Amino acid sequence: MKKRFNPTIILLVLLILVGLFVSLIGFITDFLWFKELEYVGVFFTKLFTQLKIGIPMFVVITLIAFVYLKVLKRGYFKKIESKDLVNEKGLNRITLGLSALFGFLLSTTVASKFWFEILQFLNSTDFNISDPLFGNDVSFYVFKMQLINGVNSMGMALVLAFFALTFIYYLILMSMRKPQMFETVEPEPEPFFSEEDNVRQGNFGGQQFGGPFGDIFNKFTGGKNINQSVRRPKKQFDDENMGQLLKLASKQLTVLGVLFFLMLGAGFFLKQFTLLQQSGLSGAVYGAGFTDVNITLWVYRALMVLSVVAALFLVIGMSKKKYKMILTVPVIMITVGALGTGGSILVQNFIVSPDEIAKESKYLENNIKYTQMAYGLEDVDVKSFAARNTLSKEDILNNMETISNIRINDYDPAKKFYGQTQSIRRYYSFNDVDVDRYMINGEYTQTFLAARELTEEELGESWMNRLLKYTHGYGVTLSRVDKVTSSGQPDMLISGIPPVSQVEEIEVTRPEIYFGELTNDYVLVNTDEAEFDYPDGDENKYTNYEGDAGIKLNLLNRVMFSIREQSLKLLVSSNIDNDSRIIINRNIEQRVKKIMPYLSYDEDPYIVAGEDGKLYWMIDAYTVSKSFPYSEPFSEEGYNYIRNSVKVVVDAYNGNTNFYLVDDSDPIANTYQKIYPELFKNFSEMPEDLQAHIRYPNKLLNIQAHVYKRYHMNNVSAFYLNEDLWDVANEIYGVDEQTMTPNYYIMKLPGETSAEFVNTIQYTPKNKKNMTGMLVARNDGEHYGKLVLYQLPKDKSIYGPMQIEAQIDQNTEISKEFSLWNSSGSNYSRGNLFVIPIEESLLYVEPVYLEATKESIPEVKRVIVAYGDKIAYKETLDEALDALFGNNSTSRDESAPDGEESTPQSELTTSDLINKANEEFELAESALRNGDWAGYGEHMTALEKYLKLLAPSGQADVNNLEANAQAAQ
Repeated sequence: MKKRFNPTIILLVLLILVGLFVSLIGFITDFLWFKELEYVGVFFTKLFTQLKIGIPMFVVITLIAFVYLKVLKRGYFKKIESKDLVNEKGLNRITLGLSALFGFLLSTTVASKFWFEILQFLNSTDFNISDPLFGNDVSFYVFKMQLINGVNSMGMALVLAFFALTFIYYLILMSMRKPQMFETVEPEPEPFFSEEDNVRQGNFGGQQFGGPFGDIFNKFTGGKNINQSVRRPKKQFDDENMGQLLKLASKQLTVLGVLFFLMLGAGFFLKQFTLLQQSGLSGAVYGAGFTDVNITLWVYRALMVLSVVAALFLVIGMSKKKYKMILTVPVIMITVGALGTGGSILVQNFIVSPDEIAKESKYLENNIKYTQMAYGLEDVDVKSFAARNTLSKEDILNNMETISNIRINDYDPAKKFYGQTQSIRRYYSFNDVDVDRYMINGEYTQTFLAARELTEEELGESWMNRLLKYTHGYGVTLSRVDKVTSSGQPDMLISGIPPVSQVEEIEVTRPEIYFGELTNDYVLVNTDEAEFDYPDGDENKYTNYEGDAGIKLNLLNRVMFSIREQSLKLLVSSNIDNDSRIIINRNIEQRVKKIMPYLSYDEDPYIVAGEDGKLYWMIDAYTVSKSFPYSEPFSEEGYNYIRNSVKVVVDAYNGNTNFYLVDDSDPIANTYQKIYPELFKNFSEMPEDLQAHIRYPNKLLNIQAHVYKRYHMNNVSAFYLNEDLWDVANEIYGVDEQTMTPNYYIMKLPGETSAEFVNTIQYTPKNKKNMTGMLVARNDGEHYGKLVLYQLPKDKSIYGPMQIEAQIDQNTEISKEFSLWNSSGSNYSRGNLFVIPIEESLLYVEPVYLEATKESIPEVKRVIVAYGDKIAYKETLDEALDALFGNNSTSRDESAPDGEESTPQSELTTSDLINKANEEFELAESALRNGDWAGYGEHMTALEKYLKLLAPSGQADVNNLEANAQAAQ
């Protein structure tokens, strides 16, 4: 007879297999994605490391636990009869199972929690910097301390776990003893009862008699001899066995207690190193100060010794049953800890504070030195800058590379302009505007660049539209930062769909953007549904993806991704076949974090147009640490070390993601490269055209600038007294005062021979308005990453940004026009104030924007240039510079007679001149209505100038404008 299979068992097995498959879908699909990127080794690094740690640890802990439990069992049965055991084989199975469960829980916890710390420990790179207190290399704190502390904590947890295991196992042993129904009891001999007593009680039949004649007498009376053995119900856990059990357990608990105290001592040993990474009692020093070194450190060391003594007293106390002895040392430890805390406070208040600068001097020196090293500020090139008012027209002409790249347009107005004029369709948008530099017609030029991405929310809920039809953004916009149209809007160099370039050096031949900042959904390509490419008038152009990105959707993959994305349509759609591919993780920020989550990433990726006609995203990545000794943290998370050692490049079409190591002097980055050798490439492997677009990130410079406010002081006394404390300067942005942030420029730095791409930030003395310094980060070539501080003289006052802003506010011409614009229903706003060093002088430039309504586009209407005590307020930068330094200050045209005003508008079209004339006429009318006769006269003069420029080409329009002007008068 054939054996039939139980359907229930078959169903149960199938359910288990299905459940296992579903639970592994995330792992399998992630593997397919890493395989697509050719980062299989990166993907398996975590898993293989966990297995290498977990399996041996599981075997060792399971074996130790099994032997430990067998010892418990053997000792138990030496004192208690083993014949009372119900099932010894069952107990052996329980012992093995309990050991395996114990080993599994501990090994998986350690492997999952500490795998990366173990890799850092094994691959650590020396900083070649020793801490000043213990002499350890900084790598000990950055790469090893966390693991050592974790191992010690896990060790203490392991001891506690063995406490629990001991208790549980003894309960199991006691519960598995066979309960005996009866036991034979031999009674104690009783005195003979006299016959007179028994007769008197009248109960011969039931009374038991003892004594030598009890048996004989009981035969006649029917009673039982009191000395006769009797059987009674037996207790399972009698007092004697319980005492033996406690005696047995005490030995194991003693061993575990000793281990606990020894690990507690190790904890105090490790705790002394944390003094280097915390603020002392006074707050004057970050890191170990006088009180920490002379009191707290010795308290930790005393507690370490007392922990060993406590372990010794535990052994003696348990063996001699002197339980008070066991508690003696822990009480002493608590007392020492309390006395140490009190002593630290007393020493700080009565010894250190009265003479703090002397007591803390060498520790303050450590604080300064190590903080500067942690933030890359130890090699700042400090240069004196005279800031003289000697700037001439010739100096302006000799620095036209700087002048021609002064940004008079701003990010927000440019983004709004792009959004209203270059979106083309409602489903396109520009998430951000990025500043970069390109060769434009042979000149090194600063530009704005923005990617036109799909706004997924505008595509509706249609599954086909969102995932099959509208799969990618399209193209970029490019404009110079220093040029605007006659109406004050960005002058486009690349615009439209398909992108049309006015620049020979930049051609975008692969404008599709499948990966970006707004691409949060997966998409399906190579389906039977053609992809929308771009709008072409009233028609649409379609395409099929030709790149390498995506995972092929065979039947198994379709099933897995349907479950992963919770989409049945993905499984049943007739538009998908075996050649179709699914592209996931398209958001570039999420993409890089999934590949390498142990770097910190900049929030501002920027798009780059490569020489191959493709578009690339660049993302700045940082290595950070909380463990650099004596370095003061810069963030709420406690990070006190940062480097921008990695640049990430993502192909906007194919999604190829490459990590380039640009700072091979960073030990953290080098350690990561050892852990992930196939992930981190050398900087030399980055294409040269992309190398030209790496930039020193504003985020890093901003952090360094704020740290440097205090840590530029190397003199300990000055540092302690905050004698030369700085502030990052403020400015008026929009209409509100705010702290300045770094700005990018192309400029020729003082003493250099050519212009370069830099970012700068300005300083003022603490609570003062005058300027004291300017921190500059260089971005180009061999100078990349070098910091320069231009320190202004302290024996004279140099106008700071807010003092220039105050001069602007006090200028009657400017304030009147601002009031006029506000009263006419428009809104004006002020852009960033740019502080530009030219030769040995400072030039201040601030653009002014006008927005007629909330829906309109902000336009650059005026440019303010300040130099010394003079302010020029004109329509263009050229005009403002002419007003300050004389005609043709930005052009070497010597033909214009002295005193005759230059006319930079001469190249404007007739339409541009008409618009300008109409604008001046409207402003003149508004000034007239408000009784502003000075403003009215100025605008009428400007109107007359434009009318002259228009004649005779726009005579009809001129006649109309003149008639309107006469009517107004």
